[in-house]
Amino acid sequence: MSQHKPVLIIGGSGFVGAYAARTLRKLHPAVPIAIGGRNLEKAEAIASEIGNAEAVVIDLTRRDLGLSAGKAFSAIAMFVYDNTLNALHYAQDNAVPYLSLSTGIHEIGPEVAIYAHKASAPFLMGSSWLGGAASLAIVHFARHFETVESIEIAALLDEHDMGGPAAEADFNRLTMVPNTMALADGKWHWTATGEQGRTVTSIDGRQVPGMTYSPFDVFSLPVTTGARTVRFDFALGETTSRHRGEPFSTEITIAISGRRRDGTSGRSRYEFVHPEGQAPVTALSVALAVERLLGLDGKAPAAPGLYFAESLIEADHAVERFKAFGARIAQAS
Repeated sequence: MSQHKPVLIIGGSGFVGAYAARTLRKLHPAVPIAIGGRNLEKAEAIASEIGNAEAVVIDLTRRDLGLSAGKAFSAIAMFVYDNTLNALHYAQDNAVPYLSLSTGIHEIGPEVAIYAHKASAPFLMGSSWLGGAASLAIVHFARHFETVESIEIAALLDEHDMGGPAAEADFNRLTMVPNTMALADGKWHWTATGEQGRTVTSIDGRQVPGMTYSPFDVFSLPVTTGARTVRFDFALGETTSRHRGEPFSTEITIAISGRRRDGTSGRSRYEFVHPEGQAPVTALSVALAVERLLGLDGKAPAAPGLYFAESLIEADHAVERFKAFGARIAQAS
């Protein structure tokens, strides 16, 4: 394991990025990590905390990221929005696996164009909900169905669980668009983001005002599951645990409709809850992605290609990992 070059986590001194670094360290103690950011002092603090790590200053205005020619990395996980796309250029120029977490559905074109012109290493488009956690759980549960007709996802993010400034900036940028993409009965269409009447039902049954939203799950899951309708509703509000006077959690409710393998047809509901909020879920999604991209799980490293989380990571394995790290993932009563 020690022969690996460092995994570069850009934004690794931020709230979720640092959580991902700690999670990767927990899963793979021998893998070196580089904490990248604009503030060397903050990056050094995280690097010192997790051990077997270094801090590097990243300049996203430069195609070489401001790094010396001798620097080399085994993978890059991008936790901040890069409107220059220089980090992706750097990854493809150096044939380094790349994971992006902050790109919106309306912003994906330039990334795909870069990859199409230089497909030198795997590129995981990780801007699905919580780094792909929702989609991985859906693929896991969809195996109970012979055919999937529709998937409804409702995500409740606690107001106290926004994360750091970069996460808040991403949220504002991605939810302020006037329209979002949706699939209904096999047809793609645009719908108003602030569509009236959208609500998310918390796991204790409260109706929280929400909005339509289109993380990458919306257009990856129809391919993965064959669903003809995929809907994603999102709300920022009080989660069930905080409503009870406890610390905030994060909640994902899932409904899958179709023909089950036992011959019955209908709609089944599932819940994905983590009592510590969104950060540990996103962090583990990223750690599992890095693990699979580099072959740290004992299998061959991922070949060059465009991937979503559920097309790269084995869903049943991911669900077991999420549970081991504190999540409750189960069919709703």
